Amino acid sequence: MSAFKRVSRPRVATRSTTPSRRTPDAVAVEQVNTAFLETLLGYNARRAALSIIDKFVREMALYDLKPVDFSVMSIIHHNPGVTSRQLCASLDILPPNLVKIIQSLEAREWIMRQPHPHDGRAVGLHPTPQGIALMEEAEARASALEKTAASKLTSSQQEQLISLLRKVYL
Repeated sequence: MSAFKRVSRPRVATRSTTPSRRTPDAVAVEQVNTAFLETLLGYNARRAALSIIDKFVREMALYDLKPVDFSVMSIIHHNPGVTSRQLCASLDILPPNLVKIIQSLEAREWIMRQPHPHDGRAVGLHPTPQGIALMEEAEARASALEKTAASKLTSSQQEQLISLLRKVYL
């Protein structure tokens, strides 16, 4: 005999013509209990990220930048001459996916390829003047958005949160 009590479940509505019936143990939930989920790092990180990413996507749409485009452009902007291999490693992007992103950014004339000074097989990625101007404006907007999103935290708390999150993924 099982130690677990069998719980009857509410019936699922079907296409039957008979009206749905309530089971005697049907309960209305007035307030959802998320206590367990709130103990999970992933749940809290995801909720925080979602609240920021939604606004970030809207803001970057003004520049025709998706979040991954923004990240790639930011790396190139701050690291002129970076290689595709370095980009993949730093952003955890698969090479086939990065190829499409690079082609798109290059077609928009935001980046250009130049021979790598030390490795004849590699190509360095550099921002164009249009790419530099774009990223200066987009990064300023992203910084303002982050400042607003983190306004409930002190600057010390913000630094600590970033430090702790980096420990999780690095």
